Amino acid sequence: VLFRSARSNATSENVTQILYKVEEDEKRDAVSFIIRERGLKQVIVFSNTKMGASRLAVHLVKQGVKASAIHGDKSQQERMAALEAFKRGEVEILVATDVAARGLDISEMPCVINFDVPYNAEDYVQRIGRTGRAGKLGTSIVIVTKSELRKISSIERIIKQKFEEKTIPSGIEICEIQLL
Repeated sequence: VLFRSARSNATSENVTQILYKVEEDEKRDAVSFIIRERGLKQVIVFSNTKMGASRLAVHLVKQGVKASAIHGDKSQQERMAALEAFKRGEVEILVATDVAARGLDISEMPCVINFDVPYNAEDYVQRIGRTGRAGKLGTSIVIVTKSELRKISSIERIIKQKFEEKTIPSGIEICEIQLL
């Protein structure tokens, strides 16, 4: 019997890795745009902070996206309710911190979005391991600002590949949807 394991910090060949460069004040709108443009559902969006996760989830809801946040300041019951709603499709986007996302078992995850570039390159590998499982194709999207570019270089070194760079068309206006 021969067992093979992936090299340390290897990323799946089934995952397309895309990078969008944006200005700091455009990050939240960029997430909304990418979700809409690609018709994404069942996506985890990673934030480095609990407050950032909550703020992004609120922003997405104002944009008409079915989103919820999970992080360490939420009770176990709140996290479980959000996760169950996500699995049922009632919530399409789960905004999570790394700690809250650890151990989540979601079989069909077509895409993960890194709203914040993780502090450690190894955390990036953990994040994108949520997509492209069991022979299925997946996508990892990173939204990066100039101040985060150094972290991207570190990630590219550890995964031994370069990101595919894309741009968001300038002048895109994303309007808030008023919920009645």
